[in-house]
Amino acid sequence: MKEILRFLKELAVNNNREWFTENKAWYQECHARFVEFSAEYIKRLSELDPSLAVLQPKDCIWRIYRDVRFSHDKRPYKEWFGVFPAAGVPGKPKTWGKKSMRGGYYVHIQPGQCMFAGGIWDPGKELLDALRKEIEANYEEVEAIMAAPRWQKYFGQDFDYMWGALKKVPAGFDPNFVHADWLKHKTYTFSTPLTDKEVSAPDFIDRITEIAAAGKPMNDFLNYTFEEYGEFPSRCER
Repeated sequence: MKEILRFLKELAVNNNREWFTENKAWYQECHARFVEFSAEYIKRLSELDPSLAVLQPKDCIWRIYRDVRFSHDKRPYKEWFGVFPAAGVPGKPKTWGKKSMRGGYYVHIQPGQCMFAGGIWDPGKELLDALRKEIEANYEEVEAIMAAPRWQKYFGQDFDYMWGALKKVPAGFDPNFVHADWLKHKTYTFSTPLTDKEVSAPDFIDRITEIAAAGKPMNDFLNYTFEEYGEFPSRCER
């Protein structure tokens, strides 16, 4: 990962087509290394969750090229590498990996901003309401997950607030609910930062697998919503 971080640091300073073209071989080398890491990561995760065994790195890795057609930011390349192993709907390959709406195991590699994240990000209204209902009905299970030592070690005592929250409990839910703040969330994610040194260490794959294992009970809880309430669209179908 050290060489990948070095490449991304240089790319952030030289995010233009001329520099990228001159350094295309360097990018391809780093991309190949990240694919190798992702393949091993998926293999390790499959030991925790066999449903992920069908995934390939290409299902879970984003292209480095940015779509700038409707963006004020015209930088042509992403300045990060990311992999998101997550299950989808059986028989629908476009709902798996990075296109999945289910909770998964995201690894973000960017100099000074590396992290692991799990849970469900940016659900549509239908899925968000279903998640809120499940949390309201089974809050004691969420409490138990968050009380576990491994969860506490990496994720603290709550879902992430980085994506914002409503000021009031949404209509249709009890404003006096013991965990009313949970119902205000617009997304249900959890994360832990990673230093560049941690990411570059020889045992990084072991460490990130351990972190993923700590987050699995919450992913399992959130993903149960798909079985309880029915199928929800993938990102490409929204």
